[in-house]
Amino acid sequence: MKLQLLRNATQILSVNGKNILIDPMFAAKDTFDPLPAAPGTPRAPLVDLPVNDDELLKLITKIDAVLLTHIHFDHWDKKAQELLPKNIPLFCQPANTETILGQGFINVIPVNDQITWNEISINRTGGRHGTGEVGERMGIVSGYYIKHQNDAVYIAGDTIWCDEVKRAIDQFNPSRIVVNGGAARFATGDPIVMNIEDVIKVCQYALLAKIYVVHLEAVSHGTESRQQIKAALQTNGLTTQCFVPNDGEFLF
Repeated sequence: MKLQLLRNATQILSVNGKNILIDPMFAAKDTFDPLPAAPGTPRAPLVDLPVNDDELLKLITKIDAVLLTHIHFDHWDKKAQELLPKNIPLFCQPANTETILGQGFINVIPVNDQITWNEISINRTGGRHGTGEVGERMGIVSGYYIKHQNDAVYIAGDTIWCDEVKRAIDQFNPSRIVVNGGAARFATGDPIVMNIEDVIKVCQYALLAKIYVVHLEAVSHGTESRQQIKAALQTNGLTTQCFVPNDGEFLF
């Protein structure tokens, strides 16, 4: 099993000879207007993908399936919808099935609880995309525990530290956890993904797991940088447990 970060939450998981594309945002730098709920922020994405257009097209030809945690623009954008084959197997949370079918994809597979594909087990996990009214507006989000034989990873998705994440760790005892950090937030309300304190709580709760922080320095409403997260990990003695990959890097 190998996992490569492209940008934001876009990753490629290579497992059992298959390449699974997670949460693709393929848009070029500065494509999107600032979010109305975060006025005064820059256009997004803040950076380009670590591959050029030709390399991206070649990469897409090697993708066997797509896995979506949810369908906000920074996880499932129009360019990804345009470039990916409409018949590609596409795993998603049930709440997004009809929308994705409406986008022309014909092989949409909702993961209610657990599904097995090419001997790869995919369990859907819960999460909370923020708190209070903002969290309600952000809608349903999911994570996934993906396992083949004795190799596995827990992709937490767009969630803060919450009971749903605790339950997933309790249930699956993952040795690898990928969390979405950066403390993205709007003009009002708390962060809608993990902040530094949340990341530290994951490390403390899953003491034997390796933790990887992605979803950084790509969307304009993020408020914590890689450097800030690394400094906090250093201060808390977590640099051998928790890692902050750069775009294009392999997490493992």
